[in-house]
Amino acid sequence: MRSVTLNVSTPDPPDLSPAVDPEEYEDADLGGVPDEYDAARDEADPNDYRRGEIADALSAGAWEEAFGQWAATATVDEDAWAVVEDLDLVSEYDFFWDGFAGRIGYHAPGVPEDWKERAYHPDLDSWATVSAINAGLTELGQTVCDVVQEEYVDWEQDYEPPDDLPEF
Repeated sequence: MRSVTLNVSTPDPPDLSPAVDPEEYEDADLGGVPDEYDAARDEADPNDYRRGEIADALSAGAWEEAFGQWAATATVDEDAWAVVEDLDLVSEYDFFWDGFAGRIGYHAPGVPEDWKERAYHPDLDSWATVSAINAGLTELGQTVCDVVQEEYVDWEQDYEPPDDLPEF
């Protein structure tokens, strides 16, 4: 797949307030977080996963910075991005602190496998486009996590994560 520079406006960052427990996502494995690590997720509210702090970082510039980095080498073209915008997929991102792994995790939105049967969007006409959208949204999610964690937050932990953690 070729990289292109995606020349589009940066969308608004997702609203992280409608919180879902990350353990409920099929594509996110928090390593079966044992009870003793619940406090590491967020001392103030163990069910919050530090989403408020992540949302603040996104609003403070992390989202725009990450989107710019990602767009510079995106595998999604403007036509595919128009589908993403039409479906409002960016609003479906979720970012959360994974205290067990000591990193920011995410759940990326995507086009479902049965897109064709459901006539999901009139401009979706190939698996190549669907794959580019889904891969691109996953790459954007990882870029956002990297930027937020490297440049916007400093959450110290005593816990050292294991070396064999799965990638999101």
